Amino acid sequence: MARKIVIGNKEVDAGMLEANARKLATGLDSLGVKEGDVVAVMLRNCEAYLEVINASRQLGSYYCPINWHFKAEEASYILRDSGSSILIVHAEFWDNLKPVVSEDMIVILVDADAETDAAVRQGDEPRHYASWRDSFEERSVYSRFPRGHMAYTSGTTGQPKGVLRVPFKPEEVPERQQEMRAIVQETFGLTPGCRVLLPAPLYHSAPSLFAQFALLASDVFVLGEKFDPVELLARIEKHKIEVVYLVPIMYVRLLRLDENIRKKYDISSLRFIASTGAPCAPDIKKAMIDWVGPIVHETYASSETGLITLVNSEQALKKPGTAGLPVGRAVIKIYDDNGQECEQGQVGYIYVRQYSYPDFEYRNNPEARQKVDINGLVNLGDMGYLDEDGYLFVCDRKSDMVISGGVNIYPAEVEAQILQYQGVADCAVFGVPDDEFGESLLACIQPHENVDIKMEQVKEWLSARVARYKVPKQFLIQRDLPRDDNGKIYKRFLREKYWEGRSRRV
Repeated sequence: MARKIVIGNKEVDAGMLEANARKLATGLDSLGVKEGDVVAVMLRNCEAYLEVINASRQLGSYYCPINWHFKAEEASYILRDSGSSILIVHAEFWDNLKPVVSEDMIVILVDADAETDAAVRQGDEPRHYASWRDSFEERSVYSRFPRGHMAYTSGTTGQPKGVLRVPFKPEEVPERQQEMRAIVQETFGLTPGCRVLLPAPLYHSAPSLFAQFALLASDVFVLGEKFDPVELLARIEKHKIEVVYLVPIMYVRLLRLDENIRKKYDISSLRFIASTGAPCAPDIKKAMIDWVGPIVHETYASSETGLITLVNSEQALKKPGTAGLPVGRAVIKIYDDNGQECEQGQVGYIYVRQYSYPDFEYRNNPEARQKVDINGLVNLGDMGYLDEDGYLFVCDRKSDMVISGGVNIYPAEVEAQILQYQGVADCAVFGVPDDEFGESLLACIQPHENVDIKMEQVKEWLSARVARYKVPKQFLIQRDLPRDDNGKIYKRFLREKYWEGRSRRV
């Protein structure tokens, strides 16, 4: 456990946090949380979130992160599908969620006041996180397998699915946990006793995984409440940070700082920058390396498959655009449309498996797991090739998923909403290049004949129904959307012209 923990600008007593996590584990146990159960969490980066992570480890339960940007209906689906009977949520989000939370769900509010407490009484008992947690004694020992988080991802479709790690057999646990720690050390730089900074939100899968291991390995763990480029540099200097987790959009915002501001801060303590969740444009990565030195690392990963590859700075400069080489016991195969293995340099579907990690299943959806499987390997929609040296290059994405600023967006969700707008006959939402976010959404809307649709009105209407980051940056009216022989919108044709001349299509 980290010796020193800083959240925002507040130093937290690490011993107290661990003690509180044990109280929380006892409290959740008293509510019936068993090994393999799920607790839903809708919190900003905060002390309570770290307590949930540690308590879940002790109980052998999953915690299910819910993006606090979600509108009520978006969160409602995850609450129902996850099977959780407990929701730990910041009080500020309760008014939004209250209409969609079932009466039998136990709601525990963080940072609540007396008035808010009264709104979530369970029987005669108000559940205020701190006072409720502190009503329990610490229990120090639970002999259970730590399962971590259950992330929700749409994989190759727009319907969110919960990703559950299947525990190892008890006799395999010590060896496999050692393998997992070794992979995290190689890909995230989390060596024993390191000084770590995480400025990304814990509701995302990769930062959540990073935090789980950083809490165990680091001597100093600094958790940012939000990302600010100047604040990040100041924290690196102040805490002599060695390892930091960033995503490409953070690189862009750091590089946009005036050079005099960048030079103002001493960041020479940095030895490892870890990145995953979104591909980094080669020119952005080179600019970062030119600034901070050869300490930038990128990993190809997913909620389902875990950490698959690693590319360090030297390899990135030698082979621009590569996602790197396999790590641990990862296997990468490229298959064509007929399920035959492709030759070197031939683009096909990327199938992977990290045998150092537990396998996964989709909650309530075993059929979806089988659909992405060939010979025990998994494809989640990405296409690419292996070069003569075994380096993976990701060229395209078969599925419509867009990664914007490190956030997965599934256009099918957005299209389903736009199609409900009066006067819309059909629409296509897809990703286009964005210098800051990597990709951003563009919506092509086909109105009914003789209907005039105002794009600003559509945008305002949509903003009330989906999280802000899912609202397309651009809207276009197109009277005749291109279609194939079956009448399906030919989205690739629409998308292709925006990506012409780009070395990387995702």
